[in-house]
Amino acid sequence: MYEVFFRKFNEKIQLTEEEVTFVKQYLTPKKLRKKQYLLQEGDICRNICIVEKGALRAYILDEHGEEHITAFALEGWTMGDLSSFIKEEPAMLNIDALEDCELVLISKSAYIELLKVMPKFETYIRILMTDAYMALQKNMTNMISLSLEERYKAFIRMYPNIVQRVPQHMIASHMGLSPETLSRLRSRLNSRK
Repeated sequence: MYEVFFRKFNEKIQLTEEEVTFVKQYLTPKKLRKKQYLLQEGDICRNICIVEKGALRAYILDEHGEEHITAFALEGWTMGDLSSFIKEEPAMLNIDALEDCELVLISKSAYIELLKVMPKFETYIRILMTDAYMALQKNMTNMISLSLEERYKAFIRMYPNIVQRVPQHMIASHMGLSPETLSRLRSRLNSRK
């Protein structure tokens, strides 16, 4: 356990073996079965997680009970309701497992302690937050400025191999499309190959 977490960490900031051992004491492994919730709307997000194995989705429900998927997290991705985690207020997101998952959790108290005592962790978090903000900004810009075909290609670049792991209606939800529109788009793209 923790292999993916530390591989991703070391891609941004190199840790010594002693630092790896130190950080491990602040991490908690967790397994989720497919369809099991990590977080439900209205609860306080007590942990941020990193996916070691499996796939998660984050979504909101509208007033009609329709799901609107805001993000997927595959191996190496981080997931949580950041606003709820930082401000300790009720979560807006639901997060559940699309596959059986192995996760690494960082609790709020562990997060705060690591920020205080380990400058490399603070740097790592700053890089993660910056990357997440830039990805969000790029996604928003893509939604406005790209054609459907370009948006779908950008989505596939962001989530390689997701088409084999996630039902098409969920991909459509994430892209703000109907499943029928996504099906027509994929057929058009496949006919050009």
